[in-house]
Amino acid sequence: MTLQTKLSAFFAILVICLVAAVLAIGLYSFREYSIRTATEHIRSAAEIIRVNLTEAMINGVIDKRENLLQRLVEVPGLKSVRVVRGPQVEQQFGKGLVREQVADALERQVLGDGEAAFELLDDDTDATFRGTIPFVATTRGNPNCLQCHQVVDGSVLGAVTITMSIQHLKRNAMVTLSMMIGAVALFSLVTLLVLRRLTNPIVSTAVEVERAVRRAIDGDFTSRVEVKTGDEIGKIGADMNRLLTYLNEGLNRIGGLVAHLTNHNRSLDGGNLLNTTIEMVETLSQAAHFKQAIEEDETKAEIYLRLAVSMEHVFGIRHYSIYEVLPTRNQMLPMIVDGEPQAACRWCDPQILVRNETCRARRTGHIVDGMTTPGICFAFAPPPDKGDYRHICFPIMQSGAVGSVLQIVVPPDQQEHVAARVPHIGVYLRESAPVLEAKRLMETLRESTLRDPMTGLHNRRFLEESVDTLIGQAQRRKCSIAFMMLDLDYFKMVNDTYGHDAGDAVLKALAKLLKQSVRASDFVIRYGGEEFLILLQETNAATANEVAEKIRAAVAELKVQTSGGMLQKTISIGIASFPEDSDTFWQAVKFADVALYNAKETGRNKVVRFTKALWEENKKDY
Repeated sequence: MTLQTKLSAFFAILVICLVAAVLAIGLYSFREYSIRTATEHIRSAAEIIRVNLTEAMINGVIDKRENLLQRLVEVPGLKSVRVVRGPQVEQQFGKGLVREQVADALERQVLGDGEAAFELLDDDTDATFRGTIPFVATTRGNPNCLQCHQVVDGSVLGAVTITMSIQHLKRNAMVTLSMMIGAVALFSLVTLLVLRRLTNPIVSTAVEVERAVRRAIDGDFTSRVEVKTGDEIGKIGADMNRLLTYLNEGLNRIGGLVAHLTNHNRSLDGGNLLNTTIEMVETLSQAAHFKQAIEEDETKAEIYLRLAVSMEHVFGIRHYSIYEVLPTRNQMLPMIVDGEPQAACRWCDPQILVRNETCRARRTGHIVDGMTTPGICFAFAPPPDKGDYRHICFPIMQSGAVGSVLQIVVPPDQQEHVAARVPHIGVYLRESAPVLEAKRLMETLRESTLRDPMTGLHNRRFLEESVDTLIGQAQRRKCSIAFMMLDLDYFKMVNDTYGHDAGDAVLKALAKLLKQSVRASDFVIRYGGEEFLILLQETNAATANEVAEKIRAAVAELKVQTSGGMLQKTISIGIASFPEDSDTFWQAVKFADVALYNAKETGRNKVVRFTKALWEENKKDY
């Protein structure tokens, strides 16, 4: 119900109540007025009759009293006049005329208590008022009642009953009441018209304000309120227009800045401006928190994992892949696939893993939108039961090149949702790129300090930083670590005879052979000069001895081409075990070195397993 309707209904109810009140009060007032007027008329007529009857009795013409009563009836409005005698008068003078002898109930009541009685007789044709007035004996006046009647003062001598018509009073009252109601109705109508004229600007302004507010809630701040007056209502409309203009310009300015920050060129006018702006600002806020979190992460793997969590919990994406580009090897490494770290390639041709140019996003450095352009990337290869899925791939730029690729796989029912989230995802990736780049550089730098630059093997510093981890793993798994200390035989002769370049070539060839001779979980460390240390995890001394013999034989057969000719060397190996030989890590390494020293002393090109006797023989040298 509109405000105008409410006001009209309220005023109509008010007018109806006013008319009803006027009608009720008028009817009651006119009824009381008519009754009081008729009462006074009857009392006056009764007094006239009493006086005339007293004079007629004194003058001896009481028998002519009927003429008086008949003349009174001829007075307009009087319908009947009748006199009845009281018991004391009947005892003194007889019953009187025949029609005076029969008293009705009201007359008997008046003769008994001496009080006047009145009643309203209303029928369908006439409204009649009846009054019965007692004649009470009194000594006042001249003549007076006691001059003729032998009664005491205050005795009821008789009563006169007068009936009169009050129809004309009733009719006059109805006419007057109708005029009053008409006047009230006319006044109310004029008041309503004036009120509507006064409230029209209020109502129309309220309606326009309500419409503008409703559209503002829906994100449209372009509505304007028509200013119709110069009073407070007009000021409200003008202030509302200024507010809407301020909000519209402010939100558009904010939206433009946010769109610029998110590299999003879509127009903000297509939807709810307020909700869109709030959503984009919230995304920037979340992205800022995300950046702060990844900056505090230690490794790239943690950043990829946090990015995967954001894909699932912030953007509601279930299927995605995060690849890291390995430019030096022309490869791509799956970091996380559908929430699984180090999972196999699931949504693309595995060819991209060994030849990263096959990935269109990696090759072009541009977003590849397979949602709007299906089939744009030939490397996209979903499982057969997901043939209707589409994809969009985001390159994550690092130092001007693609360092990682985020692939989002979109089911048919989520394409609209993902399309709306693309600019927000871009913000997260933009925040991730420099942090990933910094972590990559830090890891590269750290890796360079933990590896031997010539052979590419881990160095002694790496071993020192990894000791606690290696010991902890061995203790948790209750397994052994076998140590092999290796040293080329007569290596100084190579440097002295063929030069350091030939020596470096021999060391590189040996390093490659050693890495190929052990498992990926084992560690090959350049311990110093031509000395190497191999850690075989979860391996006992007997197995280590077998591996060492194979390495010794392989080295003996290894031929290295140098500028000075083909070189062929042998190697000596010492073996110790942790915790069998020692429950101290570095002591076990020292025992392996003791075994190596024994191999050197007893002929070289051999494998020696550490024994306590060897330590007793050589501990003075350590």
